[in-house]
Amino acid sequence: MTPLKLYLLRAVHDWAVDSGYTPQVLVDATAAGVKVPPGYVENGRIILNVHPKAVSHLEFAADALRFSGRFGARSFRVEIPYPAALAIYARENSQGITFPEMPAADQPESGPDGKPPEDKPPGKGPVLRVVK
Repeated sequence: MTPLKLYLLRAVHDWAVDSGYTPQVLVDATAAGVKVPPGYVENGRIILNVHPKAVSHLEFAADALRFSGRFGARSFRVEIPYPAALAIYARENSQGITFPEMPAADQPESGPDGKPPEDKPPGKGPVLRVVK
């Protein structure tokens, strides 16, 4: 199945370019499979300009966003698996979309010691009732 994030990234990218804005992608550079120039990563994240005039060979593939960009006058092939994309927005007005860092299905159900989190009471799950 094609990831929904692929369509959302492409839609915001197209909207920004059509509107004359500069689309930028916020990336978790520590995620598996991310290929970005390490010298430009700050606090484990990097913001990348993905405007067609700034990159070449831009590809929204089924598994990752790929393109070639110039960093410090050197060409670099960038690869961003979709789970690593945290946001895409227009630089000029900050309008766009953000994504959770980790999908809820991948979050651990218990704390590091194996106990349930404090905010989640132990016991049965939710109960549904028919109300007439």
